[in-house]
Amino acid sequence: MQGPRDWLKKAGHAARWIAPVFFFCIALWGLHRSLREYSYADIAAAFGALTLPRLALSVAITACGYLVLAGYDILAFRYIGRRLRLRDFGLTSFMANALGNSAGNVLVTGAAVRYWIYTSLGVSAAEITKVVIFCSVGFWLGFLLLASLVFLAAPISLPVRLGLPMATTAPLGVALLVLLGTYLALVARKRPLKLRQWAIALPSPTLTLGQLAVAWLDLSLMAAALYVLFPEGIEPSFGRFMCVFLVALVLSTLSQVPGGLGVFETVVLLLSPNDARAPTLAALVAFRGLYFILPLLIATASLGLWHIRARLRTAALVPDMTAAAVFLCGVVLLASGVLPAAAGRLAWLHKFLTLPVIEISHFAGSVIGTALLFLAPALRRRINAAYLVTLALLALGIVASLTKGWDYEEVMVLGSTLILLLPLRRHFYRQGSLLAERFTARWTAAVIVVFTGCAALGFFAFSHPEYADASWWSFSLAAEASRALRATVAAATLGMVLGAVKLLRPARPVLRLPTSSDFERARRIIESSGCTYPNLAYRGDKALLFSEAGHAMLMYGHMGRSWIVMGDPVGPEDEVHELLRGFRAECDRFDGWIVVFEARAERLPWYEEVGLGFTKIGEEARVDLASFDLQRPELAGLRQKHAKLLAHACRFEILQADAVPQVLGELERVSDAWLSRKRTHEKNFSTASFDEAYLARFPIAIVRRNAEIIAFANLWQSSGKEELSVDLMRHLPQAPNGTMDFLFTELLLWGRQAGYRWFNFGMAPLSGLDARKDAPLWHRLGTLVYRHGEHFYNFRGLRAYKEKFRPVWTPLYLASPGGAALPAILLDVTALIAGGYAAIVSKRAASA
Repeated sequence: MQGPRDWLKKAGHAARWIAPVFFFCIALWGLHRSLREYSYADIAAAFGALTLPRLALSVAITACGYLVLAGYDILAFRYIGRRLRLRDFGLTSFMANALGNSAGNVLVTGAAVRYWIYTSLGVSAAEITKVVIFCSVGFWLGFLLLASLVFLAAPISLPVRLGLPMATTAPLGVALLVLLGTYLALVARKRPLKLRQWAIALPSPTLTLGQLAVAWLDLSLMAAALYVLFPEGIEPSFGRFMCVFLVALVLSTLSQVPGGLGVFETVVLLLSPNDARAPTLAALVAFRGLYFILPLLIATASLGLWHIRARLRTAALVPDMTAAAVFLCGVVLLASGVLPAAAGRLAWLHKFLTLPVIEISHFAGSVIGTALLFLAPALRRRINAAYLVTLALLALGIVASLTKGWDYEEVMVLGSTLILLLPLRRHFYRQGSLLAERFTARWTAAVIVVFTGCAALGFFAFSHPEYADASWWSFSLAAEASRALRATVAAATLGMVLGAVKLLRPARPVLRLPTSSDFERARRIIESSGCTYPNLAYRGDKALLFSEAGHAMLMYGHMGRSWIVMGDPVGPEDEVHELLRGFRAECDRFDGWIVVFEARAERLPWYEEVGLGFTKIGEEARVDLASFDLQRPELAGLRQKHAKLLAHACRFEILQADAVPQVLGELERVSDAWLSRKRTHEKNFSTASFDEAYLARFPIAIVRRNAEIIAFANLWQSSGKEELSVDLMRHLPQAPNGTMDFLFTELLLWGRQAGYRWFNFGMAPLSGLDARKDAPLWHRLGTLVYRHGEHFYNFRGLRAYKEKFRPVWTPLYLASPGGAALPAILLDVTALIAGGYAAIVSKRAASA
């Protein structure tokens, strides 16, 4: 039964696409009210009146604006104390803003672009988070400064129908100025901003002034790129225009509609004079193309060129950029399908093509546009079939655009996207069903916005009385309204069918636990491994995924959005690469995060290939058995405890697996007593719990006092005697002090005599993190928990216990998407091990 939290989670997920659609529909209603006195011909005439010099000037200003954007990143890197080449800043800021402006919120998509490029240049995830926040804060500081001055110096009246509590923008200007002044006063104090237990280091006054200057230029140039597109005689004063522009910008951002599409235009029109709305809309459409769409296409082309020349590791950016470009192609085809053909082109085309060819091409263009919208998410997940189908549809779309109305403008957009996709073939390698791909809330909202907008555009274009009697089945060269109606219905029908198929698929992944045949397949792989941790597969609480050839495997579990792999995959490297790609595709199907827990340093390139970053989570203790000798001076403490336990009539013994069933009852008694004394519960995933079938698979190391078993540990042995380790270890509360030291000492001596190379004590969580002030935020937080988190886990005690055996410490990592998702991922991993989110704090974790 679902609780309130589940319902709230579903409501929040629904709101992510309902809110943008709602605001877009409001914007369409506003556009309809603003343009009801105009026809499509009026708008087309106004658009045709745009002169080439004004368009060229707007392009030049746009180029300057995108150059200025690099200033945000340059200042941000001074803030975190890092330096990069100027061209790296320019490439990153351009791509982040080109994709962010067109696809949605720059803080989200821009953060992803910055993450992929900057991590390839050696910048940590924590530092990138600071850069993203710094850039976003800088933009809004500039907005506060510019808007407060403009709203006060050139206030405009706000429409009563907006229902705002103020008649003009002047009061809003005062409020923004006070807010900005408060922030600048905090910066001038030159002290960290304290929020409860957190201390946030604010930028220096010099950097803050730099933020204000860059944002001022950014917003001014963006506004100027639109302002120069207004024809002479109807352009407003620049002060009034800036006021309208800033109001429209903030409302379109808050609406969460991708790129503010429709919302920005509606606000500008509502605040413009009635007699200037046709040229105003023409200027807005041209601005949308020059400032948003053109940079996106250039960014995609730049990505291809940079990647081909291998100047930067930009492979992780390919899916986002190509998906956005293909989605744009779909929008272009759908919008073209509901608009009249350019004057004179149909008549000229009809000299060479028959009417049925034109009709079929028009119909096909809209169907192809719809398919491209649905293929874009699959491209983002690198699906091989999506890449091939997209190439075919783009080629067919080019043909359809030419044969339905000689629309060479569309051909330029589709053709450039096709050319850019051709050299990127190797980036789309995942096998998967196109219809099974997850359609996220953001893409759902975008598709609904596109269909709604195109339908409204078609209604506006053919709302003139001469089209009132247009018939669905009217076929003639002049029956453009009928063609648009047929294309719209076909596109909407295909969209609903594809959407229904996606909605009817299973929404949540089901963890398939291993069967006996899976265990048999795993056994052959585990027995050939030089590591011991793969034995956790026998625990049976993790799903097992095998490579196609069956020589490699990984084990994983689900928690929240995280798909968590326990340890590195095992098997031949070529099959491991195949395995990880397949696992990544499966995660993407359900919008999950791929996470590898306790990844070894030498395996990190595997995860880099599938787009993961790395976070150090602790250190693994391994004892070199060849050099382990109780007579060494530094092992005097162990030598004394060993002698003491021998004097207490304790003896060490190893029971082979076939002898374990006879003592399981005694072992369970020891385990129950240990759990009761520790007041804890069994853990999952990365550690074993007491399970008779699991323990019966392994030899058991035991300590007896007289005839009674007082301590035990199951024994893991690797192939080639490379490594020896233990998993489940328990002792009676009344056992002599030092019993576990005695058990481990005997095990190490036995392993050395048997010819094993290493004894693995496992991980000490949060050990070895960098505690310096300039260390990444995660390292400083982890060190704080390591030092002061004894109430929840014996972090320091566990490290100190293992240190007694003088091990070699090697780092272990968490491979994950990182960035802003890292806190949620760490919570998911902790919950999976603990047995649930509530179990994290409900019981104290056990220590060795």
